[in-house]
Amino acid sequence: MNLVAVFNRDGGTFKTTDMDAYCARAAKTFKDAGHRIECHVVAGKDVVATMQRVAANADVEGLIAGGGDGTISAAADIAWRNGLTLGIVPAGTMNLFARSLKLPLDIWGVLDVLARGNVENVDIASANGRSFIHQFSAGLHARMVRYRNSMTFGSRLGKIRASTRAVLGVMFNPPEFEVEFNAEGKVGHRKVSAISVSNNEFGQDPLLVAPDVTGGHLGFYIADPLTPAGVAQLAYDILRGRLKENAAVTAMTTTEVELHFPRERHDVRCVIDGELLPMDRDVKLRIHAGELKVLVPREPDELKQEEAGSGI
Repeated sequence: MNLVAVFNRDGGTFKTTDMDAYCARAAKTFKDAGHRIECHVVAGKDVVATMQRVAANADVEGLIAGGGDGTISAAADIAWRNGLTLGIVPAGTMNLFARSLKLPLDIWGVLDVLARGNVENVDIASANGRSFIHQFSAGLHARMVRYRNSMTFGSRLGKIRASTRAVLGVMFNPPEFEVEFNAEGKVGHRKVSAISVSNNEFGQDPLLVAPDVTGGHLGFYIADPLTPAGVAQLAYDILRGRLKENAAVTAMTTTEVELHFPRERHDVRCVIDGELLPMDRDVKLRIHAGELKVLVPREPDELKQEEAGSGI
């Protein structure tokens, strides 16, 4: 496969990595597996433009993207729209989509897995045409991200600490707003504190990771208006992997959901794959089943057969 790798040198783990050595290892690993690869190490501000430029090359068949969840989300969008195969090097704090794909979270170890991996068709979702691979959310999560973004942090640990402080801030000031929804004929109009729409259902992981992104549906979650104690209970249930068991949460699956926010609010925001964005009063969310090609680990039996055939 003819591949191009774009690594965000400002992304998480890469900040403390010898990127010359890393690119050399990546080039050797992929070439040894029979691929052609070209590596680019760029600043965070140039990552998206670089990925868009290389994706426009007609000879490119796959994009290897390295960085945090924001970089990977942008790479997934570019790969999806250009029909490319996406390989993920998880160099961020959470690495949510990499976890869904069962990829190693070690940036060195993942290279061999990707180079020898299989191409699988997985799902990607969209909100008013903007793609996402993890989730769209409004309410509690958006307020938490807004609080966190107002803080200064320069490391992975600093980001985790800022997130913890932001959770405490939201706990004592939970939002409440109205929403109308239509999820394939299931309609409602209610007051809520949080909405989340995920690319397939969340599992029991406290990071709210979808364990399977090939199910062809959205997870749709609504939390009733919450008191500070209610927010604390919700956070506790999420940490226990029991989001759906929380008394305030309504959960369902759907392939499409339409949201309408009847009351106009100033400076309203949503979060799409971790990025805080302006939100329209009408939002249409869809699943695009099997439309994203990704590199995933080969099954153990396949690797054993390959090793046996090569005499290893």
